Formats: sequence, C-alpha cells, structure tokens
Amino acid sequence: MPQPKVKLVVTGDDFGYCERRNQGIVDLFKAGGISNVSLLVNAVSAEHAAELAKRNHIPIGLHANLSEGLPVSQDLTGSTLLNKDGFFHGKMGFREVLQSGQLKMSEVEAELRAQVNRFCELVGHMPYHMDGHQHVHVLPEVREVFAQVLSDFGITYTRVPIEPGLKFCTFLPSHLRDFNAQVEKDALESIEVFHRHGIRWPDVYLGLSTMGKNMSVSNLKRALGFTLEASLDDGVTSQLIQSNDAATDSYHLVTAELMVHPGYPSQPHQGGCGEGPDDFSQSADRLHELNTLRDPLVLNYYRQQGILLCAFKDF
Repeated sequence: MPQPKVKLVVTGDDFGYCERRNQGIVDLFKAGGISNVSLLVNAVSAEHAAELAKRNHIPIGLHANLSEGLPVSQDLTGSTLLNKDGFFHGKMGFREVLQSGQLKMSEVEAELRAQVNRFCELVGHMPYHMDGHQHVHVLPEVREVFAQVLSDFGITYTRVPIEPGLKFCTFLPSHLRDFNAQVEKDALESIEVFHRHGIRWPDVYLGLSTMGKNMSVSNLKRALGFTLEASLDDGVTSQLIQSNDAATDSYHLVTAELMVHPGYPSQPHQGGCGEGPDDFSQSADRLHELNTLRDPLVLNYYRQQGILLCAFKDF
C-alpha cells in the first residue's frame, strides 16, 4: 500500500442484536471488511457478541441505547425513559418525549452509566469508543449528559454524524433526507459540548448515505472519494477538523469512520433488545451490506487509494 491518506474505522453497529447478526459481523471482520464493532449491551445476544469479540480480537466500543428495548439499569421503574410496558420509547418516540420536556436527564445519566458498567462486565475493559444507537447521543440535553459520562469514565472517542456531501444525495427518500438533516444539525451543535469535555472523534464521518440498499461499490467509492479529495475543502468537515484540533494543511492524514449495519438477517422472534427483532434487523439489507463490504472491488479500492483500515484504539 502507498503511504496512507486515510485511517478508516469501519464500525459494525448493533453487535449483540442476535447471534446471526453477530456471526455475520465476525465473518466480515475476518474478511477484512470491517475493523471495529459497537456493542448493544441491552441486546439479547450481547454476551455471545462479547465472547466472539474476545475470541477474534475485535476492537470494540459501546453503542449506547436509550431508544430500543429494555434498560440495563434496575432503578428505572416508572422512569420517563420508559413507556407503560417498561420499554424505551423507540427511535422517534424518544425524540418526542425529549422535545416535550418530560425526559429526566438524571435517568438518562443513570442508564448510560449502567450501560458502561455492563460493557465492562461483558468485555473486561472500558469501551475504546462510545456512540449512540439511532444517534441519540447528539440530541439536545442528552449530549451534555453523554459527554459528562464519557469524561468521567475516561472514554476518549465518540461519533459526530456529519457527512460531507450528504446534502447532494438526492437519491435518498425525502423522509430519510429530513431525518439525516436533523441528525446533522444536532451533531453540529454537539461539537462544542464534546470539545469542552475533551472528547475526540474522527475528522470525517460517513454512513448516512450508504446504508442498506444504498450501499454499493460505486456509492462507497463516491463517499470515500469525497473524503479523500475534498474533506479539507468542505465547510462542515473543515469545521469538524479544526474543532478537533487536527492539522489544517492539505497534507493532513485524514481519520474517518464509516458506520455500517451488516450481518446475517435476524430471524423472526430471535434477537432484539427485549421486544424481538425489528424490521431493520430482519431485512435482507443486512446481508447486502455484508456482501458489499467484503467485495474484492471495495477491498482493492482501499489498498489502491491508501485507505488503511484501523480502530479507534489505533488513533
């Protein structure tokens, strides 16, 4: 490989969701298609995932979950985090309760701390990084608590989901474009908070435009090419890099994270975080991502372009 231009963390999210997703992620790691995983500690197969990570020496962080399934903390009976059935409110439900002003940040903090402690019990060490399932960690108010928890535990790295060139991805359906635009707005407003707490993140984030059916060899090349050629010229990315205390000249070796959701699709009634597997995890898109990420055309592109796969612990 030529001198690396990009250190790329390819993170397999939702590790622990079910044994099939877990095995697919491990197979992809062995094939060189991902370099890092993010563990859902409240998922039904989290223990299975942790054992696989240990056995295969897979770098692992925490996928903090406040929106799907059952909580880890035992002290949340009647909590504002939970619905009448004792489950988290869901991806959009969590945002609605937060926006209504009814969510207690003390309960958010208690659950986040419980999840870090559970991670340590399962894995045997602190998370190398910590991000949020369904991007809850960059939401207003939550980001302050999230940053404080990371700081207290000494967890250095997180994810800031602002993707260069995303606004030009008109192939995405309108509802996804709207959701992604809000995620990016929340993430941009999180930069100051994370920076104030001494938390770091890669220079460039990718993954909103390459999920599921939108993942293809050509679309991955488009996203990665943008990072390789224009990351320092993009207004948002330049702000990210400067906020992150990175070098600002054109010879800067860029660090990046590609968020992915591969695996062998969940079977009905097997997996999830206490409520069974959702449509997302049962979708054939999970296998499509797995097969695309291990495509020799993708792996060769990394080598040809000087993209070195690594993990947060390598930064």
